Amino acid sequence: MKFMEGLTVELKKQITDDIQKTVIAFTNTDGGTVYIGIDDNGDITGVQNIDGEMLRVSNMIRDAIKPDVTLFTSYEVEELEGKNVIKVIVQKGTKRPYYLASKGLRPEGVYVRQGASTAPASDSTIIRMIKETDGDSYENMRSINQDLTFETASIEFNIRKVPFSIGQYRTLKLINEDGIYTNLAHILSDQCVHTIKAAVFEGTDKAVFKDRQEFSGSLLLQLKDAYDYISRYNRIRAEFSGLHRIDKKDYPEEALRESLLNSLAHRDYSYSASTLISIFDDRIEFLSVGGLVKGISLNDIMLGVSVSRNENLANIFYRLTLIEAYGTGIPKIFRSYKDFPIQPKIEVSDNAFKITLPNKNETDEKIFLSENEKVVMELLNEKYEITRKDVQETLNSSQTMAGRVVKKLTDRGLIKQIGKGKNTRYLR
Repeated sequence: MKFMEGLTVELKKQITDDIQKTVIAFTNTDGGTVYIGIDDNGDITGVQNIDGEMLRVSNMIRDAIKPDVTLFTSYEVEELEGKNVIKVIVQKGTKRPYYLASKGLRPEGVYVRQGASTAPASDSTIIRMIKETDGDSYENMRSINQDLTFETASIEFNIRKVPFSIGQYRTLKLINEDGIYTNLAHILSDQCVHTIKAAVFEGTDKAVFKDRQEFSGSLLLQLKDAYDYISRYNRIRAEFSGLHRIDKKDYPEEALRESLLNSLAHRDYSYSASTLISIFDDRIEFLSVGGLVKGISLNDIMLGVSVSRNENLANIFYRLTLIEAYGTGIPKIFRSYKDFPIQPKIEVSDNAFKITLPNKNETDEKIFLSENEKVVMELLNEKYEITRKDVQETLNSSQTMAGRVVKKLTDRGLIKQIGKGKNTRYLR
């Protein structure tokens, strides 16, 4: 009987380290058998000390490959032409990608079978296998980088007297059942690749930069640094009532805090784009990648419904008392502007979420509204969009009066008109 190498067959004259790569390739592809004691030409050379060599190869495979591959490998001795041959029978694994523990989840550690050859997997192949195995929740997927440290996270947990050690990693979902770091761990680690970019502009558009900064490192460090940065630009302005001086900040601290936390807790970390903070004379914008979670509308968000894209990250924020309870952030933002004529604005696209906070100390004439205009703006706080008929009924006015009010608000850029004719509606 002549043996030949193929998609599911590998021949080895003796035990070498390459067997580890072949076993990985078989578990990551469609399974296969490694014959030890048959050379590349298909000639049977046999194995001496069969018990010792079988123990050696099984230990090597067990120790060198992650996740644990022992459930998908078995060993047999077969006598061929009067000589003993070891058969390493490998099944396709259920926790792909499997990889060399010494190399990690990188192309030099992950292998697949291509014809009769074992080849490194591409980055895209690795990511595809992770998604197929771990599901679509990015924070639960295995991190490609397994060389992680948590110096910053340890400090933040210790400050808040929350236990944070290897014993808690599994509870916090930083490692999975195989002891492998998840993407959540990567986000909180000192090696986090996601960043926050903040910029201060002159005036009310992006024509002229006054300052810019990018924050990196653990997400907990970015959160702290970004909040310190925007706080420096939250100016205090004085007003006088008789002999009394009243100091007012440009933005309510609670609104800044909740907007920043929201942009980090709910962003889609499967995208590499940075979270953006833009500070203008009249407003501050928080833009994060990732639209609404499937099945949730903007009206739901305004009512306080919260379905977290990153449930485990939100849980960590909760443990660290950064958030009080799920679904309270957006209502808090709007409550802090309760008596202000211009309200915060939330805009959503398929892949982005933006919160805009108006500067409370900005004295532009557009903030001065008539009583009817205030009623319309309050109506838009309750509803995502309205029609002219809604305005007419709320104001108990004529069609002409209602049309005049919405036109003034539209002309001043406080509301937007969508559609035409009978399909005309207005939103913030």
